[in-house]
Amino acid sequence: MKSEKKKELLQKRRWRIRKQVTGTAERPRMSVRFTGQHIYVQFIDDGAGKTLAAASTRNKSVHEGGPVAANIAGAQRIGAIAAEQAKSQGITQVVFDRSGARFHGKVKALADAAREAGLKF
Repeated sequence: MKSEKKKELLQKRRWRIRKQVTGTAERPRMSVRFTGQHIYVQFIDDGAGKTLAAASTRNKSVHEGGPVAANIAGAQRIGAIAAEQAKSQGITQVVFDRSGARFHGKVKALADAAREAGLKF
């Protein structure tokens, strides 16, 4: 019962944030989602409704340097990989969408790694 209420509140928070945060072709939305095991990052042009670039811990190329988990170290690695993917598509500026998660821990580590790799947000 309690977990259902938490999920409902999280979904409401996501919808409220999505009303304000939108991506364009020049400045796409960098959507970040954490699950218990994986981290997903997408660069989305909301005007066209297309994903321009993506990175996640499920990609086999990410695991070449060793296993990646959904922790702070994994978030730093995915942040750098996501920034490289975005830069290869010509994306330098993004709008950060943390999907209702608080900006600390894994989310902050991912954002800092993306900034160090050259993304501006």
